[in-house]
Amino acid sequence: MNCTITEEELVSPYLILFKSLCLIPFFHYLFFLFLAILLFLYLFLEIHFPRSDPISLTFNPNSDLCQFIVSKCRLLHGRYFPTIWLSSPHLQTAFLSLFGNSPPFCYKRNLFQATDGGTIALDWLMHSDVVEGISQVVNGSTPGNDRNPIAIVVPGLTSDSTAAYIKHLAFRLAKEGWNVVVSNHRGLGGISLTSDCVYNAGWTEDLRKVIDHIHSQFPDAPLFAVGTSIGANVLVKYLGEDGTDTPLVGATAVCSPWDLLICDRFINRKLVQKLYDRVLTVGLQGYAQLHHSIISRIADWEGIKKSRSVREFDNYATRLVAKFETTDAYYRHSSSAQFVGNVGVPLLCISALDDPVCTREAIPWDECRGNKNIVLATTTHGGHLAYYEGITASSMWWVRAVQEYFEVLLSSPYADRRQKTQIIPEPLESSIDQGPYIVETGEDGLVAAAAPSEVETTRANAEEEDSAQIGKTSYHLHKDNTRQGYNSLIGPLMNRVDQLSRYSRKSVWLLAYIAIVSTWPLLGPALLLSIKKRFRRLIKN
Repeated sequence: MNCTITEEELVSPYLILFKSLCLIPFFHYLFFLFLAILLFLYLFLEIHFPRSDPISLTFNPNSDLCQFIVSKCRLLHGRYFPTIWLSSPHLQTAFLSLFGNSPPFCYKRNLFQATDGGTIALDWLMHSDVVEGISQVVNGSTPGNDRNPIAIVVPGLTSDSTAAYIKHLAFRLAKEGWNVVVSNHRGLGGISLTSDCVYNAGWTEDLRKVIDHIHSQFPDAPLFAVGTSIGANVLVKYLGEDGTDTPLVGATAVCSPWDLLICDRFINRKLVQKLYDRVLTVGLQGYAQLHHSIISRIADWEGIKKSRSVREFDNYATRLVAKFETTDAYYRHSSSAQFVGNVGVPLLCISALDDPVCTREAIPWDECRGNKNIVLATTTHGGHLAYYEGITASSMWWVRAVQEYFEVLLSSPYADRRQKTQIIPEPLESSIDQGPYIVETGEDGLVAAAAPSEVETTRANAEEEDSAQIGKTSYHLHKDNTRQGYNSLIGPLMNRVDQLSRYSRKSVWLLAYIAIVSTWPLLGPALLLSIKKRFRRLIKN
């Protein structure tokens, strides 16, 4: 390349610069362009140097259950080394969505009819299917005499039993001796909507009915549950709502969003997150299009078509169907973080700190640490529901961790204790208040179990007292309607105050003293001012 500079060209500095740039070899430009592209991809895709990072565990140190689980689960003490050519949360998540490398098999389908007319597809993969090589999809019921442990899987947003990560989990558990059932959300799994009810991130009633149905079909089989992404949020919320009144022996929540409001703000923060937001929105719009005849009638169809984000879709569809005033109200009500403290069964939570969809900012660290039933396992890398490992990316770390955790919990003494106490007709508070009940509360506030004969005696006495109380109530109703209304208002209040005083082993007078002392800084000056005014009036008179 001949680029000589003449004296006339020295007049223009730009021309000098251009001539100088022409002197640089062309392949140098290609090299710098290649470096710029690599730098952009490194920053945009958040590529990291492949390394083996330890698993961080958060749990209550005073919990014997958590100590036992942590000591027995080898994978939770190990390290996670991601696939070398997937050293990015976005590459991991994209590979899961586009390829997946899921094992080939088919489910047996069983349709469950909800009380409101909705249809839920339950896709089964039995241990015998994997062992015997059965690979056909049939509509029918599964045998109820199988005592193999059952894992109930709740998929994520717009996902069903055919998703790659669901098939990875189902195949591994079934291969290890488990029966797996995927509870597809309404309208997914190739099933049409048969009612006006549509699932959402906080809808736990379907999961509750499915668990009770499976428990009734397999009463001798230990039940476990796995929730992924939005399914994890639904599962944790269900566990928090029901506490110990659930037939589940244990559960696992993988990549839960925890707080939908925080995740909504996170997914609109950066350009790469907005791409995920757009992809999820397209999936939701596709779901709505499949059930156009129903959703167009109960939601704002024009708004759904114009939606460019998950928030806009929730505003035009989910919020209206679920009857929330605002989208933020729906997010706050449906977030599982506020229910973590009430989880009453062993729960393993797995989250990646680089999750591009469910941010680490929403993880309820303190709530998980305070609950003696929860072990929170966090990894530095892993993406969203990916956790691929090995050169060929044929294995997922979280799938192996879930299987090991369930095996440890199933063989532990906590599983036996759970099965003996899991079937309770009513919540504990309702049983104590109404009677008859098997647990009794003593004067010191301790809870003790009553013998069956004592229960029968209590039932007979309760029936006599109820009949007598009905007579008294009828008498007061005719004699003094005002007094009856007063008793109906003050009775529950006195009952709660009495329970509080018994629980704290203090008298009501001591509680009243504490109330007076605590409110004196506010009431004291006003009372002194009133006394001074009265005293001045007396002096003037």
